[in-house]
Amino acid sequence: MQALKLVLTILTPFFLVSQTSRKYSNEFMNIGVDASALGMSNAVVASTADVNSGYWNPAGLVHLEDNQIAFMHSSYFANIANYNYMAFAMPLDEQSAIGISLIRFGVDDILDTTKLIDQQGVVNYDRINLFSAADYGLTFSYARKLPITGLNYGVNAKIIRRIIGDFASSWGFGLDVGIQFKSNNWNFGLMARDITTTFNAWAIDADRLKDIQDAIPGQNQEPPETTELTLPKLQFGVSKFFTFRYDYTLSAELDLVTRFEQNNDLISSSIVSINPALGLEFGYSDLVFLRAGLGNFQNELQIDNSESLTFQPNFGVGFKYNGICLDYAFTDIGDQSAALYSNVFSLKIDLSIFR
Repeated sequence: MQALKLVLTILTPFFLVSQTSRKYSNEFMNIGVDASALGMSNAVVASTADVNSGYWNPAGLVHLEDNQIAFMHSSYFANIANYNYMAFAMPLDEQSAIGISLIRFGVDDILDTTKLIDQQGVVNYDRINLFSAADYGLTFSYARKLPITGLNYGVNAKIIRRIIGDFASSWGFGLDVGIQFKSNNWNFGLMARDITTTFNAWAIDADRLKDIQDAIPGQNQEPPETTELTLPKLQFGVSKFFTFRYDYTLSAELDLVTRFEQNNDLISSSIVSINPALGLEFGYSDLVFLRAGLGNFQNELQIDNSESLTFQPNFGVGFKYNGICLDYAFTDIGDQSAALYSNVFSLKIDLSIFR
């Protein structure tokens, strides 16, 4: 019965979605990509300038000098959930660039015990099946330079696919818009995610829903809604690049992540919540990089009803040689539990090395 409760716990949130805007819908698209960015607590919307800009701020794609590809893998929740990402981007001309990326976040080999006990009350382990709960995000990006020197813009078109075994599945669509401006060694960036609100339409198998309704009598009786909307989010960033004695560099960025809701963020009201993120990258000879970041500042309510401020530190290292970048980050999705920190690896390749 413990396995049955686990399955129902995983499935219930998906079947209880309402036909309104959700605080935490399609959150797998907010985890982040690229170990170098994760090591800086995701504070990169102003400075991003490679293939991964398609995720962080598509305006940064205009800085590409040649075609690039990127890959990333990470595991969360003690290796229960796997997060995979790959991307490709290329310049079209001196003024524009395009990119495409795919994200998969999934839990595989989940035990389906809804039919473990038959109508006569007999337990039959042969009736246990396996299924996967997986989310996919496919993003098409376009970026272009504007007539104003240093000003660029980018647009993302996102297709969302979410699958919960043969219980339910959904399709979604949304748009992102990003802007970057560079002046001397200062960079400014603004990323508006789900700017039109991202719409998800669910299709639910009636027979499989009945299996869930019948699994525990008296529970899960209400048919779920079949649509949900993801609210827009804004991320504004400012960064500065420093060079010391030719070989030593420092990139520092401060971002403000804004949600139109009330939560436990550092600054929160009934209308909007703002959370800062600070990222630092120290480089030597454009070869070795050390990274650190602070983010996810939360006002947590303690058992005695007092509030305490918590934050999440991240760390990372990177190596770059002959157009190949290998990066590592020690980070987490955001629950601030040291026991659940994950090791994230990513690879970026400039395809010019093959020419």
